[in-house]
Amino acid sequence: MMRKAFLAAACLTVLGFGFGNKAQAQTEPSKTITTAVPLLLISPDSRGGALGDAGVAITDDANAMHWNPSALAFIDNRMGFAMSYSPWLQTLGIPDINLMYLSGYYNTGNAGVIGSSLRYFSLGEIKLTGNNGEPLGVDKPNEFAFDVGYSLKISESLSGGIALRYIYSRLSSNSVDAVNINPVHAVAGDISFMYKKDFTINGASDIPVTFTSGVNISNIGPKVSYTGQSDDKDFLPTNLRIGYAFRFFLDEYNSFTFTNDFNKLLVPSPDSLGMTPDQSALSGMFGSFGDAPGGFGEELSEINLSFGAEYWYRDLFAARVGYFYEHPDKGNRQYITLGLGIRYNVFGLDFSYLAPLQQNHPLQNTLRFTLSYNFNESGAE
Repeated sequence: MMRKAFLAAACLTVLGFGFGNKAQAQTEPSKTITTAVPLLLISPDSRGGALGDAGVAITDDANAMHWNPSALAFIDNRMGFAMSYSPWLQTLGIPDINLMYLSGYYNTGNAGVIGSSLRYFSLGEIKLTGNNGEPLGVDKPNEFAFDVGYSLKISESLSGGIALRYIYSRLSSNSVDAVNINPVHAVAGDISFMYKKDFTINGASDIPVTFTSGVNISNIGPKVSYTGQSDDKDFLPTNLRIGYAFRFFLDEYNSFTFTNDFNKLLVPSPDSLGMTPDQSALSGMFGSFGDAPGGFGEELSEINLSFGAEYWYRDLFAARVGYFYEHPDKGNRQYITLGLGIRYNVFGLDFSYLAPLQQNHPLQNTLRFTLSYNFNESGAE
């Protein structure tokens, strides 16, 4: 039980859950879904982070490796890459927790697009002590994931993508409940699709519109164990993300995009006692649509909503705003996001800011910074 509590605490801390309704938490088991390696659920880049953690239908740069690998097929540039950095959970007063993300792609033309990414999460420096307070050394837990993906146009309007991911997670070198906590090594994959269609709204002045929709099932993989025991395994954060976006070209200088994502973890819901059912990874995926103890209403509460709006002026300057909603019983993360973006020649710089709707929230004042490069065949825009 202590080992499960250890994993749950690590997950809640990394994601910055609000812990739901405090009065309810004192009388009822937790309904929050926890998994191993929650790093894989964090939005790594500034653009998606500024749009309320939405991006499955709008990403058209190297960061598509996180949101929807199939989106890479619609990129016209020959190659590009992006670097993102975010100080994490700064409100908790821990200065050395941070998330770094590096992603890139190469467009081969008719043969498709190859993408890759590396994310690294440092949980900071932890000073270990014994039962009597004696120092036992210093630990530096960390996690990382390395991806390779491929995307291809199936038709002019439809693309498909796959990704393969190696995952490493080391939460502690210490022991819990007299059992060693070991590093986790795992391999997982993504399957994704994107649809894109251009049309025109006829009126006093014709307004060209680009509609996109996407779906990405990410982190499909086996259960993992931090203890090495076959009866003590945890689910990877297999996730279903579905969304759409409309981009309106108001004139030759101004455009506006609205996007909306829906997310659901494809892992079992906690039972009436707050325990995760012991199922295989495959059974957990397919059973996750109808296993909530509270029935259909609770299943709906497990869907997180992301809304985002983005304004571009001449594809040089962008302003963004977003909103993220998670049901109070399922983590209670609710926040507004803001961001800016600048493009000049082959370079881009993006910034985002997160403002929770709850006071004293661990995600308060979260910042993300992204530097990107996109090159066409001649090496210039």
